[in-house]
Amino acid sequence: MSETARPDAPPTVSPGRWYPLGATLTPEGVNFALYSRNATRVLLHLFDEPNGPVTTVLELTERERYVWYGFVAGIKAGQCYGYTVDGPFDPANGMRFNPYKLLLDPYARAITGKPVNTDNLLLAYDPHSPLKDLSFDARDSSAAMPKAIVVDSHFDWGKDRPPAIPFEQMVIYEAHVKGFTADPASGVKAPGTYLGFIEKIPYLKSLGINAVELLPVHAFHAEDFLTARGLTNYWGYNTLAFFAPEPSYSTRHSPGCEVAEFKTMVKALHEAGIEVILDVVYNHSAEGSELGPTLSMRGIDNRSYYGLLGPADAPARFYDNTTGCGNTLDFFSAAVIRMVMDSLRYWVKVMHVDGFRFDLASVLGRERGGFQRSASFFDAVAQDPVLSRVKLIAEPWDLGTYEVGNFPVDWSEWNGRFRDTMRRFMRGDPGQLGSMGRRVTGSADLYGDDGRSAYNSVNFITCHDGFTLNDLVSYNQKHNEANLEDNRDGASDNISWNCGVEGPTDDPAIERLRSQLIRNHLCALFFSLGTPMLLAGDEVRRTQRGNNNAYCQDNPLAWFDWGAVERNASLLRFTRNAIALTRRYTVLQRRKFLLGRDMNCDGVADISWFGTDLNPPRWDDPQARTLCYRLDGGEIISPAGRYYLFFILNADSQLQDVRLPPAGDGMRWYRIIDTSLPADEDFAEAGAEVLLEPDDHYLANPRCTVVLISR
Repeated sequence: MSETARPDAPPTVSPGRWYPLGATLTPEGVNFALYSRNATRVLLHLFDEPNGPVTTVLELTERERYVWYGFVAGIKAGQCYGYTVDGPFDPANGMRFNPYKLLLDPYARAITGKPVNTDNLLLAYDPHSPLKDLSFDARDSSAAMPKAIVVDSHFDWGKDRPPAIPFEQMVIYEAHVKGFTADPASGVKAPGTYLGFIEKIPYLKSLGINAVELLPVHAFHAEDFLTARGLTNYWGYNTLAFFAPEPSYSTRHSPGCEVAEFKTMVKALHEAGIEVILDVVYNHSAEGSELGPTLSMRGIDNRSYYGLLGPADAPARFYDNTTGCGNTLDFFSAAVIRMVMDSLRYWVKVMHVDGFRFDLASVLGRERGGFQRSASFFDAVAQDPVLSRVKLIAEPWDLGTYEVGNFPVDWSEWNGRFRDTMRRFMRGDPGQLGSMGRRVTGSADLYGDDGRSAYNSVNFITCHDGFTLNDLVSYNQKHNEANLEDNRDGASDNISWNCGVEGPTDDPAIERLRSQLIRNHLCALFFSLGTPMLLAGDEVRRTQRGNNNAYCQDNPLAWFDWGAVERNASLLRFTRNAIALTRRYTVLQRRKFLLGRDMNCDGVADISWFGTDLNPPRWDDPQARTLCYRLDGGEIISPAGRYYLFFILNADSQLQDVRLPPAGDGMRWYRIIDTSLPADEDFAEAGAEVLLEPDDHYLANPRCTVVLISR
């Protein structure tokens, strides 16, 4: 244990303070404060060793505003502790107190490890009773529970400052802290850790990434059914402690070292100009349904933290399950809103993160009657002087509602409609032109009527949940057999196309088509208005062999494949060039929506739409699969003083002879991109664009994307 936590004399508890909640270290000792409205008794348990017996039990007798609190003099950073909480055991009415179950502080800044539910020891009820959750289990669970750790928050941040990158300049990279470097081929000194992630910052910089969105780093719990199968919760969407970094991602030099190592990672990323966005799970907890383990909030005050429901004879026995994960935190409860707000502020002020992506964020806006964009939590965030200034990104759906476009004005959203439209169009589905026009221009139909911009749309085609980009063009069906659920888990409709063969193939024609489609998707991702998010590994064709739900695969199937960096070097160069192009031509970072009007009196609209013959696109023709448009650039990069970008998006299986609009006085059309050309010929780097001869039309090959520039 770091530092000696035991004073010479046995510790005693004095009144202390009710605020802040959690364990607050001072030079004299530690103040402990725990919220429980319905408890009748709270005991603080102190442990000299994480896996050792309890050494001291102290009762917190002071209570104010439903907070039980006390000050313990002499103990220091590194002290391990937990709580037992007594009160009514009446599951039918939502009361699940059990004083024999050791509980984790919801405000724990670090924890000693993972719960181990041997022989169902963590259940508050007797699992062998026919009444199940209505019976009582009097076994002591302390040996099976991780302990909270008192943390010293001091860290030398030096001159660390938030990069503060505007959304329109961001390229987000969704990555898993462990999975990014766990592959032995990564070559890092500490694979699978916060410190190992630092060693790959040069790779991120070379790619052009300036923001990482990290899959959950809050300490999480692997469900019992996964453990029984020899699997684990790899993604981490099962939060155990909302203030504590996941301890398994540290180098484990000492208990609690993950706090300093996480901060070290953030500091290094900031020094490289890269923001840190955390994927956070505040919609549910690791305690699961009414038949799940009692780990923390369930035993501290079940009614205050969870949404409860049930029949008339047991109105609060069951959990509201809008998350599909067994329980739902009750955002109509002030205790929940306070805990989540405190957690978010902690990660910003103490851990220096730059923003959050909220898993199943529609849950956060659920109040009585359903989703409300004026919900209490959203209002609390909007007025908060810390949180109102960081990046807030919603996954705008949950098990029962789809709220894309409906979040408050200060929130951005994962745009699922962008994802689905791009997949359908690139696959060649009919009737996609109208939706394509809306998506490539920032989804004004979703974000353009209430003061938001195109960059409230976080555009993505793939993410951790679903097929990788390689698998999107390689599989028609999911192949989740490794998850040991008989391939029942995961989405069955992926809007994917295997190009004629399911899975890997040696057919060169199919491989060329797949490579071309991947490049088409990358062009759509980076050149559409909106903030692009790239799934880690898509730039090198990482595959999960058709598994579209790799949440339980902590192995090479789900890890970043560093061998693919060399195997698919040409795609990596294409991706780097595409990102660089968005920086070079800032019309691709335009914050305001395109209106189809002449905005600078040069006789050319900010965007002009065409079919293949310079007539308007056949928006309502379901068989039209080619869309062309011109953007009016605003930079001085040539003697003519202007540039235009012209895009040909041809999802048709046939060659298209596309007429080009005039390049401008004294200007000519040059080719930057043609995804149908061989690798390393498909992208002409700056200064090496290919002059078109003649420059009044372009033959667009089947299923290709073309980008031209006039100068």
